[in-house]
Amino acid sequence: MVFAIEEINNSTELLPGIKLGYQIHDSCASVPLTMLLAFQLSNGLEPVFYTGKNCSQSGVVMAIVGESGSTPSISMARIIGSFNIPQVSHFATCACLSDKQQYPSFFRTIPSDQFQADALAKLVKHFGWTWIGAVRSDSDYGNNGMASFLQAAQKEGICVEYSESFYRTHPRSRIQRVAEVIRRSTAMVVVAFVASGDMRILLKELSHRPSPPRQWIGSEDWVTNPDMLSFSICAGAIGFGIQQSVIPGLREFLLDLSPTKVSASPLLTEFWEDVFNCRLGKGATINNSVCDGTEDIKILQDPYTDTSQLRITNMVYKAVYAIAHAIHNAMCEDTISKTHCDKLTRIESKQVLTQLKKLHFSKNGYDVSFDANGDPVARYELVNWQKSESGTIEMVTVGHYDASLQEGQEFSINRNLTWVEGGTQVPVSVCSDSCPPGTRKVLQKGKPICCYDCIPCPEGEISNATDSPDCFPCPEELWSNAARDTCYPKPVEFLSFDEVLGIILAVFSVGGACLAILIAAVFFCYRTSPIVRANNSELSFLLLFSLTLCFLCSLTFIGVPSKWSCMLRHTAFGITFVLCISCVLGKTIVVLMAFKATLPGSNVMKWFGPTQQRMTVVSFTFIQVLICAIWLGLSPPFPIKNLILYKERIILECALGSAIGFWVVLGYIGLLAIFCFVLAVLARKLPDNFNEAKLITFSMLIFCAVWITFIPAYVSSPGKFTVAVEIFAILASSFGLILCIFAPKCYIILFKPEKNTKKQLMNKN
Repeated sequence: MVFAIEEINNSTELLPGIKLGYQIHDSCASVPLTMLLAFQLSNGLEPVFYTGKNCSQSGVVMAIVGESGSTPSISMARIIGSFNIPQVSHFATCACLSDKQQYPSFFRTIPSDQFQADALAKLVKHFGWTWIGAVRSDSDYGNNGMASFLQAAQKEGICVEYSESFYRTHPRSRIQRVAEVIRRSTAMVVVAFVASGDMRILLKELSHRPSPPRQWIGSEDWVTNPDMLSFSICAGAIGFGIQQSVIPGLREFLLDLSPTKVSASPLLTEFWEDVFNCRLGKGATINNSVCDGTEDIKILQDPYTDTSQLRITNMVYKAVYAIAHAIHNAMCEDTISKTHCDKLTRIESKQVLTQLKKLHFSKNGYDVSFDANGDPVARYELVNWQKSESGTIEMVTVGHYDASLQEGQEFSINRNLTWVEGGTQVPVSVCSDSCPPGTRKVLQKGKPICCYDCIPCPEGEISNATDSPDCFPCPEELWSNAARDTCYPKPVEFLSFDEVLGIILAVFSVGGACLAILIAAVFFCYRTSPIVRANNSELSFLLLFSLTLCFLCSLTFIGVPSKWSCMLRHTAFGITFVLCISCVLGKTIVVLMAFKATLPGSNVMKWFGPTQQRMTVVSFTFIQVLICAIWLGLSPPFPIKNLILYKERIILECALGSAIGFWVVLGYIGLLAIFCFVLAVLARKLPDNFNEAKLITFSMLIFCAVWITFIPAYVSSPGKFTVAVEIFAILASSFGLILCIFAPKCYIILFKPEKNTKKQLMNKN
């Protein structure tokens, strides 16, 4: 402060011809003493103040530099604010002092703790720490700073396991309790918004019984204090500090200490005697000799002579220059050629206060200005306590924080950090590990939001981000994978020619058609034999043709359903089966008519000759064709993707279009089959050689049994098995007809030719 004032008084640009006077008081960090000094400085004239002719207004205080602490600054600001005396603090950082309604004349060259709290919250979030402990000084500095930090941390999603306060004057039991909370906590990271004096007491207590390793995050008050570097348990600590700076000429000024200057100042006298272990101008004592004048301060290695890391010192330097510039703007008039100051002008502290509000200047490359709250632009250095090769802890600048930059660009790190216990990996401090993709967070009852369980997503839902709060359902045609982090297309299921079931059914279908063709070939080769002629060869060939179509139509049920295959499979099935049953019905009627024709005086065969037989088959078949045509015209079958039956896969199937049409087709087939079965039962007692009626009866019995059991099986079968049941019913009934009706005849034709004679057929015995 003295250096800055002397530099200003010797300047030809700032306040030329005007000398600034000053008084320096030590408040001893005492609020009562600070208040006493505030009243004293606000009281006007001082009887001991210099009143020579060079001073225009002796003893009137224009501004005050100080206080260092937030609590004394608050007390002082409440007093001098009523007198419009500007107060410029170099170290009071409490965010509460930004309230211009309560502290209208307060300014500071050090940033508010609100900026530091925001920076600390961003720092904690940057390294992924969501579970922290917090300790603070039980003072305005600690309480207000921690309140600002906790508010900023909450916005960043950071949870606090504990928040403890203490003060240096508290009983030791209180300090021990705070230390024990830190030892027992699960949070790896501890944020300490603590004054240096308080922090020293806490660290000493923790050193008595060391706690598990803790990563300390410090406020600038203690984390940039060189005296705190002796506590090795804080190695790896990080925090924000005021920017280092260089003040040209300060070191030379500090080293320019003559014995006269030292003796004139009680403070310098105490300093001199302490560092050189001697007594000035007094008799020697048992432990100290008299200073003999050979003491050389230039070779002294002491914080007093170390000007390499000026932080708070520069804040004092800026505060003095800010007041000087405000007085200059109030008293002086700058022109192009020179600056003229009227030192006889009477100014008041209120004018200095007004000028401070609109002040803006640069000094040694640093901008100085105040916003509407009296705060400067917040710029910090990120410091890290790192162990040197010699084993001592050093304070290393590893990054910067500039609140004037855009959102997201304020924070930068340009050097490697050393963490707790000398580690190079960022320590982990979370209440619960992150939930991986495929799970969602479920908060633990009664705990902060950072404590949660990871619950796997249910089937059909996914989460593809870490720490997802919810699982999201897959689109309708997609399904979740086993990890529940991706939706993939559902497998499409249908009865295909590539699977075993499809191959088996296709083989039986083709085999049945080949069997029908083979029997037709046998009948054709033996078409003149009695047994073929006696069984109405024309209807037999037509029946074999229809059975061939029945076998082959089952192939339309296999493969990917399409618009045409869906319409073809049901109509082809309905028409070919009606054709088949019509032929069987015709053969049954022929058997009955043939028996009646053998009775004396009967001419019934002329009413049911070949023409009538053909017309019967055509008529019955035409009705089914008409039903199918109406069905296809009004509401035909069509392919659909069944997404309801199975959640995890898609069933490709044919919708009936009109269920009534489908069941009418089946019902008509069933009606003909029952009619045919009744006629065959009536003809079952014919003479043995006319036993085709028995074969038809048995075949119709099989046919009806198959289709009666088909209905419940069809309704209850899921997915592609519905199609398989329908194919099985077609094949089973077709094989029943072909084997029951034609197998005995083929056996006689091929293996018992002696029975294939007209005499044998006419033999009633």
